[in-house]
Amino acid sequence: MALSPSSLDPRRPAALVSTQPRHAPGISVPLLIVILVFLALAASFLLILPGIRGHSRWFWLVRVLLSLFIGAEIVAVHFSAQWSVGGVNTNTSYKAFSAARVRAHVGLHVGLEGINITLTGTPVQQLNETIDYNESFNWRLGENYAEEYSEALEKGLPDPVLYLAEKFTPSSPCGLYRQYRLAGHYASATLWVAFCFWLLSNGLLSMPVPLYGGLALLTTGAFTLFSIFAFASISSVQLCPLRLGSATLTTHYGAAFWVTLATGILCLLLGVAVVSLHYSWPSALRTFLDQSGKDYGSQAKGSSPLILNNPLHKQFGALDLTTNTNL
Repeated sequence: MALSPSSLDPRRPAALVSTQPRHAPGISVPLLIVILVFLALAASFLLILPGIRGHSRWFWLVRVLLSLFIGAEIVAVHFSAQWSVGGVNTNTSYKAFSAARVRAHVGLHVGLEGINITLTGTPVQQLNETIDYNESFNWRLGENYAEEYSEALEKGLPDPVLYLAEKFTPSSPCGLYRQYRLAGHYASATLWVAFCFWLLSNGLLSMPVPLYGGLALLTTGAFTLFSIFAFASISSVQLCPLRLGSATLTTHYGAAFWVTLATGILCLLLGVAVVSLHYSWPSALRTFLDQSGKDYGSQAKGSSPLILNNPLHKQFGALDLTTNTNL
Protein backbone atom coordinates (compact mmCIF):
# COMPACT_ATOMS: atom_id res chain seq x y z
CA MET A 1 0.00 0.00 0.00
CA ALA A 2 1.20 3.47 -0.80
CA LEU A 3 1.86 5.04 2.55
CA SER A 4 1.59 8.72 3.24
CA PRO A 5 4.44 10.56 4.93
CA SER A 6 2.32 11.27 7.96
CA SER A 7 1.69 7.55 8.47
CA LEU A 8 5.39 7.26 9.34
CA ASP A 9 5.19 10.01 11.93
CA PRO A 10 7.47 8.90 14.81
CA ARG A 11 5.14 10.61 17.29
CA ARG A 12 2.42 8.10 16.54
CA PRO A 13 2.39 5.03 18.78
CA ALA A 14 2.06 1.74 17.00
CA ALA A 15 -0.06 -0.28 19.39
CA LEU A 16 -2.82 2.01 20.60
CA VAL A 17 -6.37 0.98 19.87
CA SER A 18 -9.10 3.44 18.92
CA THR A 19 -11.37 4.45 21.78
CA GLN A 20 -14.03 6.03 19.55
CA PRO A 21 -17.51 4.63 20.23
CA ARG A 22 -18.58 1.92 17.84
CA HIS A 23 -21.58 2.57 15.58
CA ALA A 24 -22.77 1.25 12.25
CA PRO A 25 -21.35 3.02 9.16
CA GLY A 26 -23.61 5.87 8.13
CA ILE A 27 -25.57 5.80 11.41
CA SER A 28 -25.16 8.74 13.78
CA VAL A 29 -26.97 9.94 16.88
CA PRO A 30 -28.68 12.89 15.10
CA LEU A 31 -29.86 10.51 12.37
CA LEU A 32 -31.35 8.14 14.94
CA ILE A 33 -33.08 11.06 16.68
CA VAL A 34 -34.66 12.24 13.42
CA ILE A 35 -35.89 8.74 12.60
CA LEU A 36 -37.33 8.23 16.09
CA VAL A 37 -39.11 11.62 16.05
CA PHE A 38 -40.87 10.96 12.75
CA LEU A 39 -41.68 7.38 13.76
CA ALA A 40 -43.28 8.75 16.93
CA LEU A 41 -45.36 11.16 14.86
CA ALA A 42 -46.47 8.34 12.57
CA ALA A 43 -47.34 6.11 15.54
CA SER A 44 -49.35 8.91 17.15
CA PHE A 45 -51.36 9.37 13.97
CA LEU A 46 -52.01 5.63 13.67
CA LEU A 47 -53.41 5.66 17.21
CA ILE A 48 -56.03 8.26 16.33
CA LEU A 49 -56.74 6.84 12.87
CA PRO A 50 -59.62 4.57 14.06
CA GLY A 51 -61.46 7.70 15.23
CA ILE A 52 -61.76 8.97 11.63
CA ARG A 53 -64.98 7.72 10.07
CA GLY A 54 -65.72 6.60 6.54
CA HIS A 55 -63.48 6.44 3.52
CA SER A 56 -61.69 9.62 4.55
CA ARG A 57 -59.77 7.47 7.04
CA TRP A 58 -57.74 5.91 4.19
CA PHE A 59 -57.25 9.23 2.44
CA TRP A 60 -55.83 10.68 5.66
CA LEU A 61 -53.60 7.61 6.11
CA VAL A 62 -52.02 7.98 2.68
CA ARG A 63 -51.74 11.74 2.95
CA VAL A 64 -50.12 11.87 6.39
CA LEU A 65 -47.73 8.95 5.89
CA LEU A 66 -46.55 10.31 2.53
CA SER A 67 -45.96 13.73 4.06
CA LEU A 68 -44.07 12.31 7.04
CA PHE A 69 -41.90 10.19 4.75
CA ILE A 70 -40.95 13.22 2.65
CA GLY A 71 -40.15 15.36 5.69
CA ALA A 72 -38.19 12.61 7.44
CA GLU A 73 -36.13 11.85 4.35
CA ILE A 74 -35.23 15.49 3.71
CA VAL A 75 -33.98 15.94 7.29
CA ALA A 76 -32.40 12.50 7.80
CA VAL A 77 -30.10 12.55 4.75
CA HIS A 78 -28.26 15.54 6.23
CA PHE A 79 -26.79 13.21 8.86
CA SER A 80 -26.27 10.13 6.68
CA ALA A 81 -22.85 9.04 5.43
CA GLN A 82 -24.33 7.10 2.53
CA TRP A 83 -24.15 9.74 -0.19
CA SER A 84 -21.03 8.25 -1.75
CA VAL A 85 -19.73 4.83 -0.69
CA GLY A 86 -17.02 2.41 -1.66
CA GLY A 87 -15.30 -0.70 -0.35
CA VAL A 88 -12.56 -3.11 -1.27
CA ASN A 89 -11.05 -6.35 0.04
CA THR A 90 -7.28 -6.13 0.13
CA ASN A 91 -4.09 -7.45 1.68
CA THR A 92 -2.45 -4.41 3.24
CA SER A 93 0.03 -3.31 5.87
CA TYR A 94 -1.46 -2.83 9.30
CA LYS A 95 0.82 -0.67 11.43
CA ALA A 96 3.72 1.64 10.83
CA PHE A 97 7.25 0.31 11.48
CA SER A 98 5.93 -3.23 11.02
CA ALA A 99 6.11 -5.62 8.09
CA ALA A 100 2.96 -7.46 9.22
CA ARG A 101 0.10 -7.50 6.74
CA VAL A 102 -3.57 -8.26 7.22
CA ARG A 103 -6.43 -9.32 5.02
CA ALA A 104 -9.26 -6.85 5.54
CA HIS A 105 -12.24 -5.07 4.05
CA VAL A 106 -11.81 -1.29 3.85
CA GLY A 107 -14.92 0.87 3.50
CA LEU A 108 -15.33 4.56 2.75
CA HIS A 109 -18.63 6.36 3.40
CA VAL A 110 -18.98 10.03 2.43
CA GLY A 111 -21.79 12.24 3.70
CA LEU A 112 -22.68 15.91 3.55
CA GLU A 113 -20.84 16.64 6.82
CA GLY A 114 -17.84 14.31 6.73
CA ILE A 115 -16.56 10.82 6.04
CA ASN A 116 -16.66 7.47 7.81
CA ILE A 117 -13.88 4.90 7.35
CA THR A 118 -14.20 1.25 8.35
CA LEU A 119 -11.55 -1.46 8.57
CA THR A 120 -12.72 -5.02 9.26
CA GLY A 121 -10.37 -7.96 9.23
CA THR A 122 -11.28 -11.11 7.32
CA PRO A 123 -11.24 -12.86 9.73
CA VAL A 124 -11.62 -10.25 12.47
CA GLN A 125 -9.03 -11.90 14.73
CA GLN A 126 -5.57 -11.47 13.21
CA LEU A 127 -2.12 -10.76 14.67
CA ASN A 128 -3.52 -11.42 18.16
CA GLU A 129 -5.79 -8.38 17.75
CA THR A 130 -9.42 -7.64 16.93
CA ILE A 131 -9.34 -5.71 13.67
CA ASP A 132 -12.61 -3.81 13.66
CA TYR A 133 -12.35 -0.03 13.26
CA ASN A 134 -15.01 2.54 12.52
CA GLU A 135 -13.74 6.13 12.46
CA SER A 136 -15.50 9.39 11.60
CA PHE A 137 -13.92 12.64 10.39
CA ASN A 138 -16.17 15.69 10.09
CA TRP A 139 -15.98 19.01 8.28
CA ARG A 140 -19.31 20.44 9.45
CA LEU A 141 -19.41 23.99 10.76
CA GLY A 142 -17.71 24.32 14.13
CA GLU A 143 -15.44 21.29 13.68
CA ASN A 144 -11.90 21.06 12.39
CA TYR A 145 -11.07 18.14 10.12
CA ALA A 146 -7.32 18.67 10.43
CA GLU A 147 -7.50 18.47 14.24
CA GLU A 148 -9.48 15.23 14.07
CA TYR A 149 -6.88 13.79 11.73
CA SER A 150 -4.09 14.81 14.14
CA GLU A 151 -5.95 13.04 16.97
CA ALA A 152 -6.16 9.93 14.79
CA LEU A 153 -2.39 10.03 14.36
CA GLU A 154 -1.93 10.21 18.12
CA LYS A 155 -4.27 7.26 18.63
CA GLY A 156 -2.12 5.14 16.34
CA LEU A 157 -4.89 4.01 14.03
CA PRO A 158 -4.08 1.46 11.31
CA ASP A 159 -2.42 2.60 8.12
CA PRO A 160 -5.43 2.06 5.79
CA VAL A 161 -7.59 4.33 7.96
CA LEU A 162 -4.95 7.05 8.15
CA TYR A 163 -4.21 6.77 4.43
CA LEU A 164 -7.83 7.43 3.44
CA ALA A 165 -8.28 10.11 6.10
CA GLU A 166 -5.20 11.96 4.88
CA LYS A 167 -6.56 12.06 1.31
CA PHE A 168 -9.41 14.23 2.62
CA THR A 169 -7.28 16.66 4.65
CA PRO A 170 -7.29 20.33 3.54
CA SER A 171 -3.56 20.17 2.78
CA SER A 172 -3.77 17.05 0.59
CA PRO A 173 -2.87 17.65 -3.09
CA CYS A 174 -5.85 15.46 -4.06
CA GLY A 175 -8.29 18.25 -3.25
CA LEU A 176 -10.94 15.82 -2.00
CA TYR A 177 -11.61 17.96 1.06
CA ARG A 178 -12.57 21.03 -0.94
CA GLN A 179 -14.44 18.95 -3.49
CA TYR A 180 -16.71 17.02 -1.13
CA ARG A 181 -17.01 19.78 1.46
CA LEU A 182 -18.29 22.20 -1.18
CA ALA A 183 -20.67 19.56 -2.56
CA GLY A 184 -21.99 18.85 0.92
CA HIS A 185 -22.56 22.53 1.76
CA TYR A 186 -24.52 23.21 -1.43
CA ALA A 187 -26.59 20.05 -1.11
CA SER A 188 -27.32 20.73 2.57
CA ALA A 189 -28.40 24.32 1.91
CA THR A 190 -30.85 23.36 -0.84
CA LEU A 191 -32.27 20.53 1.25
CA TRP A 192 -33.06 22.91 4.12
CA VAL A 193 -34.88 25.17 1.67
CA ALA A 194 -36.82 22.12 0.45
CA PHE A 195 -37.73 21.31 4.07
CA CYS A 196 -39.13 24.83 4.58
CA PHE A 197 -41.31 24.49 1.48
CA TRP A 198 -42.44 21.05 2.70
CA LEU A 199 -43.69 22.67 5.91
CA LEU A 200 -45.40 25.38 3.87
CA SER A 201 -47.10 22.83 1.60
CA ASN A 202 -48.55 21.00 4.61
CA GLY A 203 -50.07 24.21 5.90
CA LEU A 204 -51.50 25.25 2.53
CA LEU A 205 -52.98 21.82 1.80
CA SER A 206 -54.80 22.00 5.13
CA MET A 207 -56.55 25.20 4.02
CA PRO A 208 -58.93 25.75 1.08
CA VAL A 209 -56.03 26.82 -1.17
CA PRO A 210 -54.80 23.48 -2.62
CA LEU A 211 -53.39 25.18 -5.71
CA TYR A 212 -50.74 26.95 -3.65
CA GLY A 213 -50.10 23.74 -1.70
CA GLY A 214 -49.41 21.96 -4.97
CA LEU A 215 -47.05 24.72 -6.07
CA ALA A 216 -45.23 24.44 -2.74
CA LEU A 217 -44.86 20.69 -3.33
CA LEU A 218 -43.42 21.38 -6.78
CA THR A 219 -40.92 23.79 -5.23
CA THR A 220 -40.02 21.18 -2.58
CA GLY A 221 -39.28 18.63 -5.30
CA ALA A 222 -37.29 21.16 -7.32
CA PHE A 223 -34.97 22.09 -4.44
CA THR A 224 -34.58 18.41 -3.50
CA LEU A 225 -33.42 17.66 -7.02
CA PHE A 226 -31.15 20.73 -6.92
CA SER A 227 -29.34 19.13 -3.97
CA ILE A 228 -28.82 15.97 -6.03
CA PHE A 229 -27.45 17.92 -8.97
CA ALA A 230 -25.20 19.98 -6.69
CA PHE A 231 -23.66 16.92 -5.06
CA ALA A 232 -23.34 14.94 -8.30
CA SER A 233 -21.83 17.74 -10.37
CA ILE A 234 -19.14 18.62 -7.84
CA SER A 235 -18.21 15.18 -6.51
CA SER A 236 -18.44 13.19 -9.74
CA VAL A 237 -14.80 13.80 -10.75
CA GLN A 238 -12.31 11.55 -8.95
CA LEU A 239 -9.24 13.72 -8.51
CA CYS A 240 -6.81 10.98 -7.44
CA PRO A 241 -6.83 7.17 -7.06
CA LEU A 242 -7.22 5.56 -3.63
CA ARG A 243 -4.80 2.61 -3.61
CA LEU A 244 -4.86 0.13 -0.75
CA GLY A 245 -2.24 -2.54 -1.23
CA SER A 246 -2.74 -4.05 -4.67
CA ALA A 247 -6.36 -2.90 -4.90
CA THR A 248 -7.93 0.44 -5.78
CA LEU A 249 -10.95 1.74 -3.89
CA THR A 250 -13.63 3.32 -6.05
CA THR A 251 -16.78 5.07 -4.87
CA HIS A 252 -20.33 5.20 -6.18
CA TYR A 253 -23.53 6.91 -5.14
CA GLY A 254 -25.06 5.40 -2.02
CA ALA A 255 -28.53 4.88 -0.58
CA ALA A 256 -28.97 8.46 0.66
CA PHE A 257 -28.33 9.82 -2.83
CA TRP A 258 -30.87 7.55 -4.52
CA VAL A 259 -33.54 7.96 -1.83
CA THR A 260 -33.22 11.75 -2.09
CA LEU A 261 -33.57 11.52 -5.87
CA ALA A 262 -36.70 9.37 -5.50
CA THR A 263 -38.15 11.82 -2.96
CA GLY A 264 -37.62 14.76 -5.28
CA ILE A 265 -39.38 12.98 -8.13
CA LEU A 266 -42.22 11.97 -5.76
CA CYS A 267 -42.73 15.60 -4.70
CA LEU A 268 -42.86 16.71 -8.32
CA LEU A 269 -45.44 14.05 -9.19
CA LEU A 270 -47.60 14.91 -6.17
CA GLY A 271 -47.38 18.62 -6.95
CA VAL A 272 -48.38 18.07 -10.59
CA ALA A 273 -51.28 15.86 -9.47
CA VAL A 274 -52.60 18.48 -7.02
CA VAL A 275 -52.39 21.33 -9.55
CA SER A 276 -53.98 19.23 -12.29
CA LEU A 277 -56.87 18.08 -10.09
CA HIS A 278 -57.45 21.64 -8.93
CA TYR A 279 -58.37 22.66 -12.48
CA SER A 280 -59.81 19.41 -13.90
CA TRP A 281 -61.49 17.58 -11.01
CA PRO A 282 -61.77 19.78 -7.90
CA SER A 283 -64.37 17.56 -6.21
CA ALA A 284 -61.97 14.60 -6.18
CA LEU A 285 -59.20 16.81 -4.79
CA ARG A 286 -61.58 18.08 -2.09
CA THR A 287 -62.43 14.49 -1.15
CA PHE A 288 -58.79 13.48 -0.90
CA LEU A 289 -57.87 16.53 1.16
CA ASP A 290 -61.08 16.14 3.21
CA GLN A 291 -62.05 19.78 2.75
CA SER A 292 -65.68 20.56 3.47
CA GLY A 293 -67.78 23.17 1.72
CA LYS A 294 -70.07 22.88 -1.28
CA ASP A 295 -68.79 26.11 -2.80
CA TYR A 296 -65.23 24.86 -3.39
CA GLY A 297 -65.86 23.45 -6.86
CA SER A 298 -67.63 26.55 -8.10
CA GLN A 299 -65.09 28.89 -6.51
CA ALA A 300 -62.26 27.01 -8.18
CA LYS A 301 -63.80 27.96 -11.54
CA GLY A 302 -64.96 31.41 -10.39
CA SER A 303 -68.56 30.97 -11.62
CA SER A 304 -70.80 31.43 -8.54
CA PRO A 305 -70.98 34.12 -5.88
CA LEU A 306 -71.05 33.40 -2.18
CA ILE A 307 -74.60 33.69 -0.74
CA LEU A 308 -75.20 34.08 3.00
CA ASN A 309 -78.67 33.30 4.42
CA ASN A 310 -80.02 34.58 7.73
CA PRO A 311 -82.12 31.84 9.43
CA LEU A 312 -83.85 34.42 11.65
CA HIS A 313 -85.37 35.97 8.56
CA LYS A 314 -87.30 32.79 7.78
CA GLN A 315 -88.28 32.14 11.41
CA PHE A 316 -89.90 35.46 12.18
CA GLY A 317 -90.81 36.66 8.70
CA ALA A 318 -91.33 40.28 7.86
CA LEU A 319 -92.29 42.53 10.76
CA ASP A 320 -95.56 44.42 10.58
CA LEU A 321 -94.82 48.01 11.48
CA THR A 322 -98.47 49.21 11.30
CA THR A 323 -99.72 50.80 14.54
CA ASN A 324 -103.44 51.32 15.40
CA THR A 325 -104.51 53.82 18.04
CA ASN A 326 -108.03 53.72 19.56
CA LEU A 327 -109.28 56.81 21.29
